[in-house]
Amino acid sequence: MDTLADLLTRIRNASAKQKDRVDVPLSKLKVEVVRILKDEGFIANYKTVPGGAGGKFQALRVFLKYTPNREAAIRGLRRISKPGLRIYRSYGDIPRGRGGLVVTILSTSKGVVTHRQAKDMKVGGEVLCQVW
Repeated sequence: MDTLADLLTRIRNASAKQKDRVDVPLSKLKVEVVRILKDEGFIANYKTVPGGAGGKFQALRVFLKYTPNREAAIRGLRRISKPGLRIYRSYGDIPRGRGGLVVTILSTSKGVVTHRQAKDMKVGGEVLCQVW
């Protein structure tokens, strides 16, 4: 199962229904992706909370962000690299979209970073997803 695609789908669905928050099972990769979403202004906040099964597992609680008109801050999410087809790019070939308004998230040897950080560090990696 693709846990990152599950995270993106849960955020997309909760945002479409104008929910204030969404809970997802915790993993280190999800925490790093959500940290980037917060730093880029797409979500309000996040934290870890005790999850299901009587609190045996932890969950990641993502607080969604909306405009005063209740329009979601996240217009779209797209998974790029999938378990069946991994997409790797060098720092010069990282895809840009929508005139630079898209944030591309990569998994590099220096950690999970945005396309701007990867270009500054001159590292490439796996293109995880794009958010706009």
